[in-house]
Amino acid sequence: MEQENRSVQAFDIDSEPWQGVQLTSAAAKQIVTLMRANHALGLRLSIRPSGCVGFSYQLDLVVSVVDSDLQYRHGDSCLFVDKEAMPFVDGTEVDYVREGINHTFKYNNPRVKMACGCGESFSV
Repeated sequence: MEQENRSVQAFDIDSEPWQGVQLTSAAAKQIVTLMRANHALGLRLSIRPSGCVGFSYQLDLVVSVVDSDLQYRHGDSCLFVDKEAMPFVDGTEVDYVREGINHTFKYNNPRVKMACGCGESFSV
């Protein structure tokens, strides 16, 4: 029986050329509103294990910067992303939308391979 030749590529999170995360004007405006109301430096986008498919997005207020944070600005808004989350969110556009009486941040993530039916979790 012949064995397949398989190689594993090394991955260095610090030297990866990230595309980054982009904010729409609506998302930037909402981030500034939250920054001012809470005396925060910005919001941190991270991911956490969740849901039936794998991961969910999480936004938290930032009161102090972490060395591993990457910063993305749009006007006066600031979105922080930890390098550990970048393989999951790189290239994502963050938007803020109003649908009827509901309003929420939406993530247009080109890396998503599958999302659950309720939209709460995703996999890459």
